[in-house]
Amino acid sequence: MNRTLWIVQGLLAALFLFGGFVKLTMPAEELAAICSLPVPFVRFISVCEILGGLAMLLPGLLKIRTELTPIAAAGLTIITLGATGLTAAGVDGADPATALFPLTAAVLSAFVAYGRWRLAPLGRTTGPAVAHAAS
Repeated sequence: MNRTLWIVQGLLAALFLFGGFVKLTMPAEELAAICSLPVPFVRFISVCEILGGLAMLLPGLLKIRTELTPIAAAGLTIITLGATGLTAAGVDGADPATALFPLTAAVLSAFVAYGRWRLAPLGRTTGPAVAHAAS
């Protein structure tokens, strides 16, 4: 389960980092032309996606604040569910069938959130350190 979660976390991190950087660096005029949401709001979501993408990987790799990974995954689930709703509603002329992409990202983010919270939490180790702490 741990390997599966790491693979999904890596893929989601790449997706959110790429998407966040693209929207954050795109000129405001271009962003306004393709999205009816206010540009500052889209910039805010972009920053959230970048931070969430980093939080999918860095806590586990650095073994620092590992509890942030399921929190970030839950936050990204909320963001992608919002994107799913907007896409399914046909906002900005989007084909409702394309809502499957953000829905898939939402399901995978929810899987990571639950997996890292309950199934295979990061930072939970076995061995002398845990045995010593218990005594």
